[in-house]
Amino acid sequence: MFHRPLFATVLATMIGMGWGATSLAQTPTEPQAWEGDVAEVRQRWERITTAMPEERREAALEELAERSAGLLDAYPRQSPVLVWRGIVLASHARAAGGLSALGSAKQAREVLERAVELDPEGHHGSAWVTLGALYDRAPGWPVAFGDAETAERMFRRALSIRPAGIDVHYYYAAFLEEEGRDGEAREHARRAVAGTARATRPLSDEALRDAARGMLARL
Repeated sequence: MFHRPLFATVLATMIGMGWGATSLAQTPTEPQAWEGDVAEVRQRWERITTAMPEERREAALEELAERSAGLLDAYPRQSPVLVWRGIVLASHARAAGGLSALGSAKQAREVLERAVELDPEGHHGSAWVTLGALYDRAPGWPVAFGDAETAERMFRRALSIRPAGIDVHYYYAAFLEEEGRDGEAREHARRAVAGTARATRPLSDEALRDAARGMLARL
């Protein structure tokens, strides 16, 4: 699904290595070769995580993770490609649960950290909020890398980039609730309900808005 003609693959590699300006002219508004594939991964991820029955999600996300690996092989230095590989892996870890999820969680952390090295904003904060959720949910040392202090730092970084993000406020609120900081959790759940859904991720953002309403009813 992610195969491209040889020229497109070579062109994307050259651009990723910083050769585009000297080798071939390209305007900033011209679509990159990988953008359609990233959009396809994003759309399929939304369908899986919002519309598919939970018992089918693990297998579907595992398949999507394989597809995202192929995309990353083709475009290893494009931050959005890395971010979406990380999001898919993190979602697979959540669907798998237990110790069997650790492999996907560790891979997700690795690619997301590479993404923010290339793009400090982490594709509009998405890398940072996903890292926050990973550090929040993963077991701590010596089993894995979970750490509440690091998780909060990741969430705060995401908030600085996208302060009206539904996902940012919801996952930070979930973290705060787990930490017993109910007053702060309520505040961020309210902000999630009032947040701005992204045109590129309407289904998942609205699902999180509904989850934030449930959190407010519970707290």
